[in-house]
Amino acid sequence: MFPLRDHNPTKGLPITTVLLIGVTAVVWWRLQGGGLSQEALTGSICRFGVIPVEITGRVGSGVEGPCPLGGETWEAGLTSMFLHGSWMHLIGNMWFLWVFGNNVEDEVGHGRFLVFYLLTGCVAAAAQIAASPGSAVPMVGASGAVSAVMGAYLVLFPKARVDTLFFFFVFLRIVPLPAWIMLGYWMLLQLLASTLTPSGAGGVAYMAHVGGFAAGVLLVWPFRAGRSARRRAGAT
Repeated sequence: MFPLRDHNPTKGLPITTVLLIGVTAVVWWRLQGGGLSQEALTGSICRFGVIPVEITGRVGSGVEGPCPLGGETWEAGLTSMFLHGSWMHLIGNMWFLWVFGNNVEDEVGHGRFLVFYLLTGCVAAAAQIAASPGSAVPMVGASGAVSAVMGAYLVLFPKARVDTLFFFFVFLRIVPLPAWIMLGYWMLLQLLASTLTPSGAGGVAYMAHVGGFAAGVLLVWPFRAGRSARRRAGAT
């Protein structure tokens, strides 16, 4: 299933959502070479991606990976969420962010949404590190933070209709589904995949998806409550 759009109009311009998409696109093109330079792509991933074994301090245990190891800090949790491994990786994440992010931004406010996105992206990275502390495979992508946005959307708009593309071999059909079904099904797939995928195997960081989604479900409440308090006080 792939979400095409939701039937949930926004109240204002989603400035932060647009900014995040724009910054991520610029990073992909300028820093990562738009996927056209393997040297730039690999170099950016190794330099700014999250490598669990470095953060957990297990570099000297004989672990080898695709990147030179040593010296990484937790700052990689922030930088990694603006990096991607391919055009499809980038487009998929940014599309999900656009579909679900604008309404969440409406509810929590522009500045709070930025903090929410960055914070939950770091939580998602921490979840993946906890699941694979000895992995030397670099982790990049906005999917952890985007998963948190999806979790927040589920809490805030469970009955919103989402036009969802179903595809099975050559069979394609667009079906409007309540958000709780579409997002619940997506989360179930991530849980199953995280259970079946060997720790440190590389590929998709399913535990980052799970951790990000859970963080979004839990943290959207205080972020939304904070904006409601400001509104009651007459702040802009």
